[in-house]
Amino acid sequence: MNKIIEDLNWRYAVKKYDTTKKISTEDFNTIKESLRLSPSSFGLQPLKYIVVENKELREELKVHSFNQSQITDASHMIVICSFIDIKENHIDQYIENIAKTRSQEIEKIVGFGDYMKKEIFPMDKSLLANWNSKQAYIALGQVLHTCANLRIDATPMEGFKADKYDEILCLTEQNLKSILVCAFGYRSSDDLNSSLKKVRKSQDELFTLK
Repeated sequence: MNKIIEDLNWRYAVKKYDTTKKISTEDFNTIKESLRLSPSSFGLQPLKYIVVENKELREELKVHSFNQSQITDASHMIVICSFIDIKENHIDQYIENIAKTRSQEIEKIVGFGDYMKKEIFPMDKSLLANWNSKQAYIALGQVLHTCANLRIDATPMEGFKADKYDEILCLTEQNLKSILVCAFGYRSSDDLNSSLKKVRKSQDELFTLK
């Protein structure tokens, strides 16, 4: 079987994690690098990843996550946040990063920055926040496959009270909004979902040729 398809068939949303197994520092750095390298519109990366290590904090967040055990039992937990707004300095810093990384003269790429400002700044604030939030899902898709390739389990979660997360993690004052939570670790041997076949629509149902 194709290795990519094998990885995708292997993964599932773990409900019960083995609390005795921890992800190595090397593997977790790979997970973080996968998130860092994920694509985004314009390459702007209007995202921030909050790695929640504190046990008491994870217990507090669990209460606002419908008491889902993955929040506290998984080896690692990341809250994926998006920018509420994109400011001029965000774009200017991005242009500077491009110039530095690619050894380009900033004068030759400043036009790209001006183009982004022209497209982004007129956006309605709610539309911009929604557009930013979609970048989180792109990153999530990439990291789920990365984890499957490493044979590390990952559970993407939307079932949490974002306003409470924002309050507890002091996100609003940082121009951030919690969008997704992802738990990482290793499935418990008695997680009932581990033995269930993956249910998906057929290609014929999903794809249309024009």
